[in-house]
Amino acid sequence: MTRKTTHNWHKPKIFDNNIIVIGGGSAGLVTAYIAAAVRAKVTLIEKHRMGGDCLNTGCVPSKALISATRLLANAARAQEFGIANMTADYSFSDVMERVQRVVKSIAPHDSVERYQNLGVNVIEGNARILSPWEVEVITETGTQILTTLAIVIAAGAQPLVPPIPGIGNIDYLTSDTVWNLRIQPKRLIVLGGGPIGCELAQCFARLGSNVTMIEMAPRLLMREDEDASELVLEQFRQEGVAVHLNHTAKQVIVENGEKILLVEHEGNTIRIPFDQVLLALGRTPNTSGYGLEDIGVELSPKHTIQIDGFQATNYPNIFACGDVAGPYQFTHTAAHQAWYAAVNALFGNIKKFRTDYSVIPWATFTEPEVARVGLNEQDANEQDIKYEVSNYDIADLDRAIADGNAHGFVKVLTKPGTDKILGVTIVGDHAGDLIAEFVLAMKHGIGLNKILGTIHIYPTLAEANKYVAGIWKKNHQPRKLLQWVARYHAWKRG
Repeated sequence: MTRKTTHNWHKPKIFDNNIIVIGGGSAGLVTAYIAAAVRAKVTLIEKHRMGGDCLNTGCVPSKALISATRLLANAARAQEFGIANMTADYSFSDVMERVQRVVKSIAPHDSVERYQNLGVNVIEGNARILSPWEVEVITETGTQILTTLAIVIAAGAQPLVPPIPGIGNIDYLTSDTVWNLRIQPKRLIVLGGGPIGCELAQCFARLGSNVTMIEMAPRLLMREDEDASELVLEQFRQEGVAVHLNHTAKQVIVENGEKILLVEHEGNTIRIPFDQVLLALGRTPNTSGYGLEDIGVELSPKHTIQIDGFQATNYPNIFACGDVAGPYQFTHTAAHQAWYAAVNALFGNIKKFRTDYSVIPWATFTEPEVARVGLNEQDANEQDIKYEVSNYDIADLDRAIADGNAHGFVKVLTKPGTDKILGVTIVGDHAGDLIAEFVLAMKHGIGLNKILGTIHIYPTLAEANKYVAGIWKKNHQPRKLLQWVARYHAWKRG
């Protein structure tokens, strides 16, 4: 990264702000909160909706939809629980309206009023960086130029729209716009088998849509281990999702008023008629339209803002965090980066803190859920890191059997010959909650021996964490000591 000098820019003698934050999503809100908490003068600029993607179009609405559709899935399984018949009458429109009510009930947590009460100067308008110390803001009432010692860019990302011929001729859906639906699509194509595509495909299938998923890779959830992907695929097929792997979308055409997706597979072209198509092919960072190119802020090869280990750009007083900076696109990592961006922006002249990526968890909230922290097997093999595996089958867990969800596993990678945890993958009910114990353990250097020695309430799903530690212990029994103990007991018996 080429470090930019600020000598060519006029530097004000007096500043309006210690820090200006561009973007009111997770990264921007945390940055502003921290700055206000340490009594810095901070201005937060948001051009659209406070709360960003997570609140309005991402985490919150998707989890609200998942909750509703899980009820439908459980009703369909009534006979498994000894209930002869259970029906669920519902309206697609009512379900989607409930999603919006959930968003509105959480919105006050991220509101302008809350952050102003915390001491943040919130401006709703369009920002443009004019210099390393100046930001122009255009609002409905006019334009103003603010000066600042530091700038933190938290501009987020937007859904990726692929250059598929004909895609622009139809009203396609993305994770931003799908929440506006009130009429259920009978035939839905989901392009992309990553977390967003998988979560929404399962939801719409449970609501009664005929869902076809197109994934050009050989399996779903390519960042996860193959055994995790396989369990999700198996569940999808049981629920009627038509999953086409190794298929590539080539063109969208309209014939006699019917929309058709042309897909290529093993040299053959397949025609798939549809009513709606949902693009779930990832997200691209928002790096244009607010002055980065004007002052020469560098971008990375992945088109994110190029940052160093302290969240700084090639300007020493301009920082970036969240989706616009990468490398992760999770709400919790955005908040994690925001702490470093805020502290380094405000106190970096005294002490700087390097962003810690050593323990990053994430989860995909399909059924079964897939949660992960640290290394999985495919990453360890790619990096040539030696490891041992302890695997516990949740099918043996009493609580999972009682709940009717006895499927999945807990897989722990450890450093050979030790109980040091290198990574964990959990597939199953509430995997995103269960992983927290291992996140804590890895963060603070706690090994499997101590997890095994910790009391876990019976019967709970959390016992799976203790049982996988027990499997590790069984595989590392002190055999010579046990042989000696056996001779001791034999001697005691005479």
